[in-house]
Amino acid sequence: MRSPDRPPGTTASGVRESMRDRLGDEGVAVATVVAVEGSGYRRPGARMVVDPEGTHRGSVTAGCLEESVRDIAARVVTDGDPRLERFDLRDDAVEGWGLGLGCNGVIDVLVEPLDASFGPALAELEATRPVTVLTAVGSTDPAVDAGDRTTLTGAGRVSPGRDPLPEAVADAAERRLDGTDADVAARLSVGTDAGEVDVFANRLVPTPTLLVFGGQADADPVASLALRAGFRVRVATARGGRADDGRFPDAVDVRSTHPAEVADAVDAPAYTYAVVMSHNFVDDRLAVAALLDTDVPYVGVMGPRERFRDLRESMDRTLDAADRDRIAAPCGLDLGGDDPAAIGFSVVSEVVAVHNGRAGGRLTDLEGPIHDRSEVP
Repeated sequence: MRSPDRPPGTTASGVRESMRDRLGDEGVAVATVVAVEGSGYRRPGARMVVDPEGTHRGSVTAGCLEESVRDIAARVVTDGDPRLERFDLRDDAVEGWGLGLGCNGVIDVLVEPLDASFGPALAELEATRPVTVLTAVGSTDPAVDAGDRTTLTGAGRVSPGRDPLPEAVADAAERRLDGTDADVAARLSVGTDAGEVDVFANRLVPTPTLLVFGGQADADPVASLALRAGFRVRVATARGGRADDGRFPDAVDVRSTHPAEVADAVDAPAYTYAVVMSHNFVDDRLAVAALLDTDVPYVGVMGPRERFRDLRESMDRTLDAADRDRIAAPCGLDLGGDDPAAIGFSVVSEVVAVHNGRAGGRLTDLEGPIHDRSEVP
């Protein structure tokens, strides 16, 4: 497996890679949005890595707070103590930051040193396993300080480099997360015998993968745009097709394979989305059948409905309701345009929407908040 150019720093995958690269380095801080009241450009869980020179990777807003966060980061790495900062960005703000930027929101940002406590979560995500991080962001219990952290891994609870949360607090937070969606970033108030602990509960899922089956020119913009949308990209061409690394520089894995064996390129089915676009009828049919034998949640098929109808009828299996729910044929959103770049935007946009559990409609037609709010009972 090769490494493509670094993922864009504005994506979660780019931020995670930066954290892995700098883990253990002195003078590096991480800023995390832990709560948003009203409107905010980024949701809770958004992160920014700040190095000693003040440069950053990632973002916590559209750019209006980055300079202030860099200043706070410099102080945090000097004294070593995490710090929770509240930014009031409403027009009528008269106290606190009072920046009057018109975002109509109040944003709480936790700034902390990039220390060993981040290691377990980064390792779990690299191994394509979900992980939950519980961090105290405030406490009236004298036994708990801001920054105390417990990470819930598949192997158990760990707290390297930080004091752990009390077992009772971690137990209560874990119980409240049971049954919630895999991707959660929410603040929980947990009572103890000595006070209240404000916990930021962040359940993280591995970076999603887009698997492209096809090697024609129109696969290039799909691979490139998927990387920039935060996906890990893998490309499989039909056996005999060009599959050298230079052909798809945005992919972590480029291979030539028999269409019936394309599932060998799926290493994390629950977090993999596949697009079949070889433009060869037989190869596409074999690839679709192979992918449906995995647990990938989405199989997009390029081409008109009539072609897919013929493809479906020529398959050796009858598609059940679960199969039909996973297949998008033709794949993509209705954006108009028929050149390769426009098609790439259409396909990747649908994959992003599916990954986020959204329908992909126009925001101007949407009632209520643009971003879902993480709600934990």
